[in-house]
Amino acid sequence: MLTQDDVRPKRVLLAGWFSFRDGEATAGDVLALHRVEEVLRAADIPYDVVWSPGFRPDARHFDDVRPGDYSHLVFVCGPLHGPQVEELHRRFAHCVRIAVGTSVIDPGSPAVTGFHRVLARDAPDSPPVEDLAAHAPTLPARPVVGVILTHGQHEYGQQRRHGQVAETVTRWLAGKDCARLELDTRLDTADWHLNATPAQTQSVLARLDLVVTDRLHGLVLGLRVGTPVLAVDPVAGGAKVSAQARACNWPALLTAERLDERGLDRWWYWCLTSGRVAARQARDAFREDAAPDSADHLVEALTDSARR
Repeated sequence: MLTQDDVRPKRVLLAGWFSFRDGEATAGDVLALHRVEEVLRAADIPYDVVWSPGFRPDARHFDDVRPGDYSHLVFVCGPLHGPQVEELHRRFAHCVRIAVGTSVIDPGSPAVTGFHRVLARDAPDSPPVEDLAAHAPTLPARPVVGVILTHGQHEYGQQRRHGQVAETVTRWLAGKDCARLELDTRLDTADWHLNATPAQTQSVLARLDLVVTDRLHGLVLGLRVGTPVLAVDPVAGGAKVSAQARACNWPALLTAERLDERGLDRWWYWCLTSGRVAARQARDAFREDAAPDSADHLVEALTDSARR
């Protein structure tokens, strides 16, 4: 008679499209994986996950895996098709192979028939079930950061440090646990990638936790809606971004010459804490017209010009 230990998986290998060398990891795939991991942990079933070396270079990859170490292979999420999935059946022929949360396009495909069992989310002639990602463990929110950088402004000539600034800022941001949103203040009525009106741009900025920018209007428009701004002046010696930060009494500014990760980290923390209040105060000051701007003198200038 078989005991529970006889039928219990010895060790499970979890794989998916996020595992292949030329595959890709999507947020939905990884959340589906988290759901499967949750189920296996609750059942006290040991498992390993195999990742694409392009996505997680330091994790376990198929090249590191010894198939004999596993009793079961579970393929998580995505469509069941193609030679990469078929190869899993050959390499892990001794394993019990199960697909879970997958889409079946052709039930007769070797990629599908190679599994001992398919727990599909959708398949021909079968009612669909909710995707695994819908039931994945809840994740804590992360800061949403708008990134507004420019590679132009050639009028500054040899003082330009835009390339170095962009490289330093984007490399630093890549290491931050945040949701990054690349934005542009340029408007375009024909290109759907860009906003067509200032109101549309403002609506995006107002929903962010932070703006990181080396543009003057990235600074001003962020503060205008009360969103903290981490500003970098990309011009050696300081130029319009530094001048505008002074005019707005906004402290979260780094110069091109003093740009480093330590300074970025310092202002990052400030912007996401005390800077939230400071940004709302800057927004309220703009709305109250508390400080004069150059347009306040325009009528006088026009009148004086007419007299000459």
